[in-house]
Amino acid sequence: MKQKENTIRFILILIVIAFFTVSSGCLRDFDEQEGSNLGIRDIEISADSVKSTYVWLNVTTYVENMDSDSDSNATVVLKVFNKNTGLLEKKQEARIGPIEQWETKAISQSISLLKSEDYRISTTIMDDGKLSYEKWMTLSGLDTLQSDMQDTGIQIQTIDFLVRETNPRSVVIQNDIYLKNEGLETSRDYRILIKAREMDARLVADKEWTNSGEIEPEETAIISVNLTVPSVYNYVVEISVWDGNTIVKTDEDYVQLNPEKVIDREQLVQNKNINTADFLVEEEEDYKWDSAVEETAYDETAESPGFTGSIAVIGFIAALYMVRRRLQ
Repeated sequence: MKQKENTIRFILILIVIAFFTVSSGCLRDFDEQEGSNLGIRDIEISADSVKSTYVWLNVTTYVENMDSDSDSNATVVLKVFNKNTGLLEKKQEARIGPIEQWETKAISQSISLLKSEDYRISTTIMDDGKLSYEKWMTLSGLDTLQSDMQDTGIQIQTIDFLVRETNPRSVVIQNDIYLKNEGLETSRDYRILIKAREMDARLVADKEWTNSGEIEPEETAIISVNLTVPSVYNYVVEISVWDGNTIVKTDEDYVQLNPEKVIDREQLVQNKNINTADFLVEEEEDYKWDSAVEETAYDETAESPGFTGSIAVIGFIAALYMVRRRLQ
């Protein structure tokens, strides 16, 4: 009797095992028939353009067909979630199109994101309205990306200031701006705005536009602009390089026409007046060789200027004094 029960128990166990085996096979076959052949092989994210507060990213999804040819309406859905709030901030969809067996196709999408936030990016393949494949990525540290201002290659090395004209109320200052191309290619012709801003009131006294011109790699160009400003104030000279309507480089320097002098002992502030006429730069004439100068060179026979006449008078007076003493 006991042996019969063991036999029945053994048969039941075999039936259960067979049932699960058959069921597993049916589920796998169902997945192969109903599931999509498309999968995500890789995802690449690159920065197309970096501005001061946001960045344009190019997200490329490599979609691989792991079975038969596909011409279905499958799409790549790109979602961007704010990592701190979890809120959906961006969503884009791109059609994959026909893709042959074992072929890999690149689908590129462009999005703009704030540099100050961190994100989670979801890339999903939707095939005939059904979720086929999904991949997640984390994106952080966007604020460390250098803006496109560094890509121009143009660097403002230094600025020289020269006084060209003066009058009791104003002075004309020539601003010589040294631009160096530290890039690998010839620079573009950028527009440059130069402003003279009063240091305390921040009022713009004068401003002028000019152009950089094309500059070869490793070469330096000098751009000169004249600004007319009141002569009794101090100024910040601001320089901005423009690419279209975008500022790509800025710099500044100072011109102090009325600087302050601090006396250490009493800690008093004393105004120091500057006569700008002392710094007036006149145009230098081209040097020409004059033969007359060569003819009037040093002549050893010529008398040298000195005190010869004075010495003779003193000697004559001394002789009269000695004669008078002898007569006495």
